[in-house]
Amino acid sequence: MISNLAYIHPDAKIGNNVTVEPFAYIAGDVVIGDDCWIGPGAVIHDGARIGKGCRIHTAASVSCLPQDLKFAGEVTTAEIGDYNDIREYVTISRGTASRGKTVVGDHNLLMAYVHIAHDDVVGSNCVIANRVSLAGEVEIGDWVVIGGHAAIHQWTRIGDHAMIQGGALLGQDAPPFVIVRNDTMRFAGINKIGLSRRGFTPERIGEIHDACRILFQSGLNYMSGCEEVEKQIPRSKERDELVRFIRESKRGIIKPYESVSKEE
Repeated sequence: MISNLAYIHPDAKIGNNVTVEPFAYIAGDVVIGDDCWIGPGAVIHDGARIGKGCRIHTAASVSCLPQDLKFAGEVTTAEIGDYNDIREYVTISRGTASRGKTVVGDHNLLMAYVHIAHDDVVGSNCVIANRVSLAGEVEIGDWVVIGGHAAIHQWTRIGDHAMIQGGALLGQDAPPFVIVRNDTMRFAGINKIGLSRRGFTPERIGEIHDACRILFQSGLNYMSGCEEVEKQIPRSKERDELVRFIRESKRGIIKPYESVSKEE
């Protein structure tokens, strides 16, 4: 059902069984897939490419202009996958000349007031809680959880299955599988509960734990730690992804573990 109180540009491409509520605005250079719901007052700007089954709630703004002084009006996109739940007042900027597009994968929950900046890449099955702000060109993997009010610095990466505690001010890369403390930005263990829920075996979780113990609790620098992980931990997709992520870091990796008593 499309409300007669909504505005839809005649050039917009709207799929089947799409509901558009009153006072929503849909621009011309827009593609919306089947079975989507566009809530009241939502704004879908030029450049939006939205997959099927998405729910875009009240006053969300998708593919809005980048908040980047270098943006010169180039034609770019914001590409949203399937079955995303984009809650109230979320803003998703489209890309700039840097990457040309902002990308959000499938089955993500973006809670109220989340900001996804220009040229960001967000994977699939992520939960990004209320008022989280991502700066430009951030890369987030799959199954990532970011607690409310966290802020992620430009160009920072967060690996698959990582958890960032609420209120964190993250300026260095967070490797896959780890939990990052919100007060010190240090390693705080592995996301064991999340991994268990996603079907990781106890044996594989143990291997991830042992690899992270070498990397974050042995006192080795990260490059030496990667070498030790490759020597001591059986080869697996997870081990190789953890090592690769660290070796490819350009912003540096979060600080290693340190006990609360020592920090105090």
